[in-house]
Amino acid sequence: MLIRLLFPKVTCGGCQSAHTAAIAVLCAERGITSHLLLRGEQPEILTGYNLMSTIYGNVTYVPRNIYANREDMLKSYAKSVAGNSGSVLWFSDIIEASSTNELSNSPNIMQMDASRSDSSEGNHLQKILIVNEGAGDSVALLGIIRLVQYLSQNHLLGKQRAVKFVVDAGTGTTAIGIRLAALCLGLPWEVYAVMLADKIDGYRKQEKRLISGFNKDFNVEFIDHDVIKEDVGIVHWVDRNRPRKFGNILDGEMAVCQQIAQQTGILVDPVYTLAAWETAMLLSEEDEGGAEVVMLHTGGTLGMFGLAQSDLDMGLRRWVRQTKEEDGKREGEVGVEFIIRDGIEVAEDGGGRQ
Repeated sequence: MLIRLLFPKVTCGGCQSAHTAAIAVLCAERGITSHLLLRGEQPEILTGYNLMSTIYGNVTYVPRNIYANREDMLKSYAKSVAGNSGSVLWFSDIIEASSTNELSNSPNIMQMDASRSDSSEGNHLQKILIVNEGAGDSVALLGIIRLVQYLSQNHLLGKQRAVKFVVDAGTGTTAIGIRLAALCLGLPWEVYAVMLADKIDGYRKQEKRLISGFNKDFNVEFIDHDVIKEDVGIVHWVDRNRPRKFGNILDGEMAVCQQIAQQTGILVDPVYTLAAWETAMLLSEEDEGGAEVVMLHTGGTLGMFGLAQSDLDMGLRRWVRQTKEEDGKREGEVGVEFIIRDGIEVAEDGGGRQ
């Protein structure tokens, strides 16, 4: 209902952000304009989620130093879209406006809907909604709670069985949402989140922010009140098997993804879901015969195309550099042969030289 009533959206993410692509598609299906702020430079070739974001939404590439301050960046861009006579909204504004009324009867929401109609008739007063990176808002937790309700049906995981959920953590919203849902529903489920994009202090801060916002916005009564105290975390934040800077891929990881796909039919990617897979396998071995370990697959399939293109570009530059070092007069050759090893790697030229 929020999507149906609202106006142009501004959100942000990495160059291969599944979040921004999803927002763009969701908005386009409903006739809503989306503005997507992507970190870094535009790739020479658009692939994967980046291509989908460009097709469905309005993409702007933002230098990394500006992107680092996400809140200011989003607010500044949204104001530029809204114009001098427009206004900028956050999800918290909408929840507050509907806290004492049904959403459909809220004067503020009805006013927003009327403004949307006016805008389409030539009145250019704009109201712009900001969606945080990775949908990191308390209202996003409602969708995750609905997912947990579905999974806790008797013919699936049920409500009595002890479960250890494993999920990769970008913003951490999904992991926090699953655990909050388990607490709300009284489920004996633990959540292990593999930290990919931040350190534990950052994830703890996000955890407290979302819990506080959720309590404030929805006035939820938890089954175990002690668990929600500010000094107690609700998610097990764990390091990746081989920690690294976010987005980096280590040697051999593409080959591991290929092996998993061929043996199980499950596609994982080296940036996100492989981390959750490895942690799930480790927990399963450590607690054999104990709680059931369930990995929640967060997607990432289209991101594989971007990774392949990136590896190809890096491999080509590496090959050209090698040939120049070996023969200062050579500027490169035509007919480079590429083979797949750990990713897309340059193998050899026609003469057989590595």
